[in-house]
Amino acid sequence: MNKYPVTRMRKYSLAIHGGAGTIRKAAMTPAMEKEYLQALSAALAEGYQLLEKGMTAREAVIAAVKSMEDCILFNAGRGSVFTHEGRHEMDAAIMDGKSLRAGAIAGVQFIKNPIELAQAVMDHSEHVMLSGEGALQFARMHNISIEEDAYFYYDVRYKQLLSAQSSGDIILDHHIAEDKKFGTVGAVACDRNGNLAAATSTGGMTNKRFNRIGDSPLIGSGTYANNKTCAISCTGHGERFIEAVAAYDVSCLMEYKGLSLDEAMKFVVQEKLVAMNGEGGMIGVDPAGNCSMQFNSEGMYRGMKDSEGNAETLIYQ
Repeated sequence: MNKYPVTRMRKYSLAIHGGAGTIRKAAMTPAMEKEYLQALSAALAEGYQLLEKGMTAREAVIAAVKSMEDCILFNAGRGSVFTHEGRHEMDAAIMDGKSLRAGAIAGVQFIKNPIELAQAVMDHSEHVMLSGEGALQFARMHNISIEEDAYFYYDVRYKQLLSAQSSGDIILDHHIAEDKKFGTVGAVACDRNGNLAAATSTGGMTNKRFNRIGDSPLIGSGTYANNKTCAISCTGHGERFIEAVAAYDVSCLMEYKGLSLDEAMKFVVQEKLVAMNGEGGMIGVDPAGNCSMQFNSEGMYRGMKDSEGNAETLIYQ
């Protein structure tokens, strides 16, 4: 009798999000919905094809996030919202669940794909996070693509800024005046070897001031990955996710309490954050390739695909 039975190929999977919040179904036209679902499907395909080829979770999440950063529909990279001064200040983070190495950038301007710069910080520096001018200088040293202001200009976003300035509000990314969409993109993956990775990227808040930074680039708050437990990427009201240390809390509940990925995410999103008035959601994956996508808002742009044939892209409940 064979002491070491042959094991089946491990399940691999990818999940993505493109923001959460009060995305009113009544205000979503069929054409808009189709556009978003197509953009999500394209990002999912970019990352998943790498997993199919046997590439790493880290490579897959970077590819998926770059696809969304390049799409003007999402508040990250090219589609980033305007600050109070009419600039674009972008944040991003990546974490490798195998090595527990992480890289992040905050408040950077002109970077075509912020997730690439976060990856460069992880791979080519002794630091975890760089910000502002220093991060831009580091980007130039490592040949990260830089674009002029015109690349990031989107009339819809500029009108959002004018509306916010006239009312004096700081607005969480939206398309319709009554909507509150938290514009962040992210991806989590489990590869064939059971290694995990998480990546998150955002343009922040419309009309934000004082170089405000949210949860997306903060390891443990908006982004976290650990091969022992899970990979998590969050989207929502950043201040509450920071106070809840939301991404790491899921990992803790799994490691110390023995909860499943789905149980831990449900507790953090539906109970802990709700009690703190924290609106939004998160996506997660565990070392067995199980995915979960949880949100306490009306909708979350999201999608997942795994090697067992499960696949979906959704916006509403």
